[in-house]
Amino acid sequence: MKTILKTAAVLLLAGLASPAQAQSTADFYKGKNLQLVVGYGPGGGYDVYARLLARFFGKHMPGNPQVVVQNMPGAGSMVAANYLYNIAPKDGTAFGIFARNIPLISVLGGNSAVKYDARKYTWLGSASSYEEDSYLMWVRKDAKVKSLADIQKPGGEPVVLGGTGEGATGNDVPIILRETLGLNIKQIVGYPDSNAIFLAIERKEVDGRTTDLSSVRTNKPEYLKPGSNMHALVQFGRATRHPDFPDVPTARELAKDDKARALIELTELPYVLSRPFVAPPGLPADRAAALQKAFMETCADPDLLAEANRLGIGITPIDGNAVIALIDKIAATPQAERDRVRVLLDDGKGAK
Repeated sequence: MKTILKTAAVLLLAGLASPAQAQSTADFYKGKNLQLVVGYGPGGGYDVYARLLARFFGKHMPGNPQVVVQNMPGAGSMVAANYLYNIAPKDGTAFGIFARNIPLISVLGGNSAVKYDARKYTWLGSASSYEEDSYLMWVRKDAKVKSLADIQKPGGEPVVLGGTGEGATGNDVPIILRETLGLNIKQIVGYPDSNAIFLAIERKEVDGRTTDLSSVRTNKPEYLKPGSNMHALVQFGRATRHPDFPDVPTARELAKDDKARALIELTELPYVLSRPFVAPPGLPADRAAALQKAFMETCADPDLLAEANRLGIGITPIDGNAVIALIDKIAATPQAERDRVRVLLDDGKGAK
């Protein structure tokens, strides 16, 4: 009798355990919502890429879950970076996008606001390697400063640029340009999101801003039309001039010396992971693999590519392994160069 009861108990326990043990990745994701965290407010370049990916991502995931976008702006997207690393569920139901310089800030060190290790995220990849994009300084044609030569004049009128929160790429680039090219730049930072800066330009609160060509194509296509009151003066994030802006010099071209050029090249490295997507660290291996595979498949989806073409944004993806290799490359940069960039960016925190 005891043997029969023991056998029955074993069979009962096995029956209770087997569904959980046998649950496939598709079973886990079926009927679930995935949280896609965006480190900026609605309407900016990162938000556009996130919402585009969200529309097609679920069909490439096992179980076809729905993707829900959640904007989490703050501190140049560091709020989202810390959330994804420390707070977001680590079961494969959350992923997100933050600023391209978030890994650089981690590698540079010395920032008490950093609560993450960039290398330990579950990297899905980047939707853009910047082959089709460029980071440009846009200035109103009716501003007091009308040309690059004006900004380069010692003691001349500064160009006033708008920026978002501390640590944002749009704030860091002017700091690097000021240091390496000797440009007379004043920043007004603290605008809540990209749209607020565009509005500030229209109201003539600021002369312009630095931002991606892809973001302008999506949010301010009138900048690109003949007769526009906006023009681009400098390109950043590219080794060569963008074909649509053959008359606008790159920062590398304008560098005062080899030391300045090396600093520019270091701070341009993150642009290869221009639209980075990550999940929290420590995910179950099968779900991490599913997210990584779905990301690359989504970036190759013909329907997504057609919509990206309509929006005027480039989809030139790299996978998670390529991102890790890039982070390692930044970490391998001589310590003196990394220290110099960190000091410059720290000095820029106080600009208001």
